[in-house]
Amino acid sequence: MIREIIFYETASGNCPVEDFLESLSSKQAQKTTWVLRLIEELPTIPSNYFKKLVHTDGIWEVRVVAGNNIFRLLGFFDGPKLIVLNHAFQKKTQKTPPRAIKIAEARKKDYLERRK
Repeated sequence: MIREIIFYETASGNCPVEDFLESLSSKQAQKTTWVLRLIEELPTIPSNYFKKLVHTDGIWEVRVVAGNNIFRLLGFFDGPKLIVLNHAFQKKTQKTPPRAIKIAEARKKDYLERRK
């Protein structure tokens, strides 16, 4: 395995990404799982699946297209191989909403502070 993906948990034990995935249809969840597996296993990930967001605090975006739906899972690297996904949403606009990036950055900060 090349990379490992984990889901961020809040201090109270909530897992926002897991909650989001549970809200998807089984087909949408299957497609999302397939993309996450690609990211873990491929040495080089095509940018249509995984891309660093510019002008953010090291936030990366997992990109999933399932039928007419577009999903984004945001997260960051904790070291060279560990990806921590901390926010997910259905994308309805061209740009990633600034609010979504703010949530991901705040959760990254929280994760790193609590990890110490």
